[in-house]
Amino acid sequence: MVATFNNITLHCKQIGNTSTKGPVLLFLHEALGSIPQWKDFPEKLCNELDLPGIVYERQGHGSSSPLLVSRDANYLHNYALTELPAFLDAIHEDRSIVLVGHSDGGTIALLFASAYPNRVAGIVTMAAHVINEPETIQGIAPAILAFDAGKLDGLKKYHGDKTEALFYAWANIWRSDAFASWDISAEISESDAKGLFIQGADDQYGTVKQLELISQNYSGQHETIMLQNCGHHPHLEQSDAVIQLIGDWWKQ
Repeated sequence: MVATFNNITLHCKQIGNTSTKGPVLLFLHEALGSIPQWKDFPEKLCNELDLPGIVYERQGHGSSSPLLVSRDANYLHNYALTELPAFLDAIHEDRSIVLVGHSDGGTIALLFASAYPNRVAGIVTMAAHVINEPETIQGIAPAILAFDAGKLDGLKKYHGDKTEALFYAWANIWRSDAFASWDISAEISESDAKGLFIQGADDQYGTVKQLELISQNYSGQHETIMLQNCGHHPHLEQSDAVIQLIGDWWKQ
């Protein structure tokens, strides 16, 4: 399934009966993510919550249109406040949404929930960022070395000839002077949807400060969970545990 608007095409996948009256789970992938990189997590979570789901690829990712302009310090705002609403309009999705975002997708979920509180029934983030920490920049350095050495060529399976542009769009903006003081913690307070915010204790791209700032600034009822023995991908590293945590949270 595709959504086309403003001369770009975004690929998406529907899970379950998406003609129901809702709510619907909306999965927002990481900075180098795509639909297949979620593996079977979306299907398992939809089954656990007995809700339909939508997974889509942002511009520059997977089978969607390539990036056409260089990213700036507002690139996550652009995805959250311009692309995502346009995508939902293009697929005629007007049901209440449970956002499930990983990494960049988690940040996008927080921004969208605050800007469109009436559209959001719940929000789950995993490894979301609200500030640019030194640990974030330090975590990117070995990824660049690995990419330049060809150790991340597996990304080409998902992004094809867009892989290099996508990788450096991510790596360069986070290390740029324009992003050094990036901080959205004051911009996530307008949502009163219930939230669940998860991070791995061994996340190489962020510290517990991310969770603390989200909790301090998010207005809705919420829980924060730091998973031990877990890195940047809780939904893949501890999939069953994360699905259970989300299921228990949603059913409360």
